[in-house]
Amino acid sequence: MPSFTPLVPGDPPALGGLELLGRLGEGGQGVVYLARTPMGAHVAIKWLRGDQADDEESVQRFLREAQVAQQVAPFCTAVVLSTGVEHDRPYIVSQYVEGPSLEQIVRDEGPRTGAALDRLAIGTAAALVAIHEGKVVHRDFKPGNVIMAGDGPRVIDFGIARTLDPVQMTSSTQIGTPAYMSPEQILGRPVGPAADMFSWAATIVFASCGRAPFGHDGPHAVTDRVLRDPPDLGVLDGPLREVVERCLAKDPAERPTAQQVIMRLLRKPPGAGDPLREVTWEPPREDGQPVKRPERTRRSVAGVAAAVTALVLVSGAAGVAVGKAVYEADPLTARPAAATSAPPQDTSTPEPVETEPPGDRMTLYESPSDPIRLTAYEVYDKKTDTYVDYARQSLQGTFERYPANAKSLVSPNGRYLAERPKLYTDDDYSSVLITNRDAGSSFRVKTVRKPMSGSIQAWSKDSSKILLNVTKEVKNGKGEEEWLTVGFAVLTVDQADLARSTVSVIDAADEAIEQHEFVWGPEEQSVVSVYGDDEGLRFFDVSGKLVRDVPDVGAPPFDDAQIFSPSGATFVTDCPSDHDGDHCLWESATGKQVRTFSSDCDTVLGWYDETHLYCWERDNASMIELRVVDFAGKLVRELIEVRSGPSVIVHYTVNPSRTS
Repeated sequence: MPSFTPLVPGDPPALGGLELLGRLGEGGQGVVYLARTPMGAHVAIKWLRGDQADDEESVQRFLREAQVAQQVAPFCTAVVLSTGVEHDRPYIVSQYVEGPSLEQIVRDEGPRTGAALDRLAIGTAAALVAIHEGKVVHRDFKPGNVIMAGDGPRVIDFGIARTLDPVQMTSSTQIGTPAYMSPEQILGRPVGPAADMFSWAATIVFASCGRAPFGHDGPHAVTDRVLRDPPDLGVLDGPLREVVERCLAKDPAERPTAQQVIMRLLRKPPGAGDPLREVTWEPPREDGQPVKRPERTRRSVAGVAAAVTALVLVSGAAGVAVGKAVYEADPLTARPAAATSAPPQDTSTPEPVETEPPGDRMTLYESPSDPIRLTAYEVYDKKTDTYVDYARQSLQGTFERYPANAKSLVSPNGRYLAERPKLYTDDDYSSVLITNRDAGSSFRVKTVRKPMSGSIQAWSKDSSKILLNVTKEVKNGKGEEEWLTVGFAVLTVDQADLARSTVSVIDAADEAIEQHEFVWGPEEQSVVSVYGDDEGLRFFDVSGKLVRDVPDVGAPPFDDAQIFSPSGATFVTDCPSDHDGDHCLWESATGKQVRTFSSDCDTVLGWYDETHLYCWERDNASMIELRVVDFAGKLVRELIEVRSGPSVIVHYTVNPSRTS
């Protein structure tokens, strides 16, 4: 019997003449019910929310979803059966897909082997062909989102999927599950179909041996291995091992497409008359679409999958996932509290100056009026498979290479450089090297000792303190190593004598936050971490005392995002699932929502000024841009262009002269 929850007051007893048995889930657009047909079959019915029924745009969007969902390939997900209107509210009836998830099957019955594993690999890759041909990126492909239905695997949960058009990608800034996330997702960069192929490969490794290729321990350890270490492919061998290894390439441009994966897995041994034996590996285009091939090769896979479009209603044994369309919410009448006290900066004049920083990866556009300055960045080096640090010599100066550093941050006043070396000291301490550029002096501050590590998070606005996250390497119940956040440290820089600088390490171990990081709070007399399953924010004072929780505000764009506005009055998150729009703004003091809006941003990095955000956005197949947007989602100006290729991580410093 399918799993569901009882109906609640206000739910109808039937829709479209079908008896409703209970609720399967609820999203931003509507409620999904489990229903029974006169023949006793189970179906899922999605019904538009009552508070959206009078909004013509919402109704039309819902109807468009039904139209495109009917084009979904039946092997890929759930089939749309019919649509209708009840009480002036449209509904969609779809197939109910029942069965355990791949994760549950492997946990209960053990890994898949032999032909069963091959069928799983080809079936799920074929589903991704259909999804990608429909210009959709799933972005959360993992064992829990593969339902092992009686007629083959189905891919479910398009809750954070996003659509692609020929020139740009729009995606929520939410991230997936660390053990199955691609490097570009971890780094908060725009993602394309290549990210799904990375997650597919990690899922196949799990199916074959019961563990992910980069482990399942704490996110710090997992994400570090995803970014820097080769994958553990376990027992995989033959062609499947080859394609999985290629799909786990750090650089998305080096991963094969889903079509290429299927072609390789369907090949017969050489010399056996295989018409595909001459097909060679070709990297996908930067936009994730297949490279154009001769017609013979393209026809050979034409029957693999039917095209699907945008976001679809799907269901599974554990519940129902409703595709979330990008929704341009009407601006709320309330404005962030700080907007009245801090007028918008002039973001159009004077004309930005174009420069080419070292690293041969990007073009920088800067204006003297900018309230933020690029002061450090990291460029992925394919030859060494590491990220190389570059830091600015002052707020206006040139950039210098720092290959031995894991992270380098310039202080807001431009005077100091904080360097976190990749290696421990000889006596096993994690450390931070502070350099006073004006005086030409440096001092190394030891922070925590192995098995703990201290990583630089951010400078305070007055350049007097540095916040560090403290993590600890531990062994879980299975004897596996993992990294957990156990506290934070505040390094106080003595501006008269660096040698008198001190560090206070705060033990703030808490199971609810050990998978996340600390950031400065709104007034920098507090620190904040995500708690629970990305449910809300937890505020501590600098002594480690819990001050308050702000629940149900959604997740920050990523752990390192600058979520608080320059005044500290407002913070930004990815909107919770029950909110329309991509970005939600909240009042820091009360947790009250003050605005929600959508944009073409792929990942919000932080605040440009009190009334603008800056974010990554894919401009076209070969260019990614860092842009400033207003609270209507409108592009105001461009900050950086990054050419196609390996990833770039940027670190902006608030210019106190422009925000005071």
